[in-house]
Amino acid sequence: MSTPLRIVFLGSDPIALPGLEWLEKDGCEWGRVIAVFTQPDRAAGRGQKLTPNEIKRWALARDLPVYQPAKVTGEVRMQLEALRPDVSLVMAYGHILKEDFIGTPRLGTLNLHASLLPRYRGASPIQTAIANRERETGITLMRIVRALDAGPAAAYGPVPILTSDTALEIEAKLGDACVPLLKSTLPKLIAGNLEFLEQDHPSATYCRRLVKDDGALDFSSSALELAARIRGLFPWPGCGVEVGGQPIKLGLADVPAPDAADGAGVASTTVPGTVLGIDAAGLRVATGAGVLRILKLQRPGGKMLAAAEFLRGFPLERGAVLPSRPMLALVSQQPFPQRPSP
Repeated sequence: MSTPLRIVFLGSDPIALPGLEWLEKDGCEWGRVIAVFTQPDRAAGRGQKLTPNEIKRWALARDLPVYQPAKVTGEVRMQLEALRPDVSLVMAYGHILKEDFIGTPRLGTLNLHASLLPRYRGASPIQTAIANRERETGITLMRIVRALDAGPAAAYGPVPILTSDTALEIEAKLGDACVPLLKSTLPKLIAGNLEFLEQDHPSATYCRRLVKDDGALDFSSSALELAARIRGLFPWPGCGVEVGGQPIKLGLADVPAPDAADGAGVASTTVPGTVLGIDAAGLRVATGAGVLRILKLQRPGGKMLAAAEFLRGFPLERGAVLPSRPMLALVSQQPFPQRPSP
C-alpha cells in the first residue's frame, strides 16, 4: 500500500469542507492534511468581533497547524517548505501565489477551481455561470501557474445548474463534487500517472471579484437574463431595487409561462419595470422581453419573505414602475483588471 500524500491545504471558504472531510475519513489512505493556510480572521457581526472562518475552525478541531498570512511572502514560503508537503491543494484561498511558493511541494500545487475551465477563470465563477444562464458548471482539478487559472487540467467534475438554483445551492453541489474528483485522481497522483493537459486557451472567458453595485437591475433586459442574475448573485451581493427610498433585496425570481397568470403578456408600450400584478407565486414585472416573476423579497432589517407575505406589509400597486440601473458586465473574453483584496 502506498504512503498517503502529505497535503497542505490552502483555502478560506466552506465549499472545500466536503473534500477535506473525505480526506480525513475515507480518503485518508491517499492523502493526509498536515496543515492549513487560510485568510486572517475577519470582523463579523454587530460587535465586529474577529471571527475565524469555517476552514480554520475545521483545522483547529483536528489540532492541525493553521497559518493565516496577510500576504504570501518569502517567510511564508519557508513555513510551507518546513512542513515538507508532497503537494499543496488550493480551493478558494484568496491570495495570489508566486512561482517559488507554487513549486515548493514535491509534486507541485494543485487547484480545485469552481468552473469547467477554460470558462470562467477568475474570482466569481459560481455566480457568473448562473447569471450567464449556463446549464452546467463544475470543478476542475488543475496545476497552478502564474497566469490566471490557466494551468493544465487533469480532471473535471460536472454539475448541472437548475433554473431554481442560486449561488448557495450550486456552491453546495460543487463542494460535494470535489469528493469523487479527489477519489479518482489522488491514487493516480501517487502512482505518478495523473495526466495534465493544456486548456483550450482561445476559448477562455473571465469573471471578476463582485462588488455591491453588481446587484443593480436594468429592466429593459430580458426576463430570462434578470432572473438568472438575481439567482446568481444571491446571497451576495444580492440584486435589488429602490422603492420609495427603501432598498428592497430580491432573493429569487423566475420567468412564468405566458399563460401562467391572467395578463402575463406584456404590451409593446409597457415601460420595463412596470408592476403587472401578483399571482399565486410572486410579483410580476414587465421587462424588455417577457415577464419577470419575483418570488422572494426583503426590506432593510427584515427577513427574506415569499412575495405574497412581503406585499402584505409593503404593497406595490399595479402600474408602479421599479427603477432601472445599468448592469455591470460580469464576464469578458479578456482578464479583468486586478483589484486589491478587501
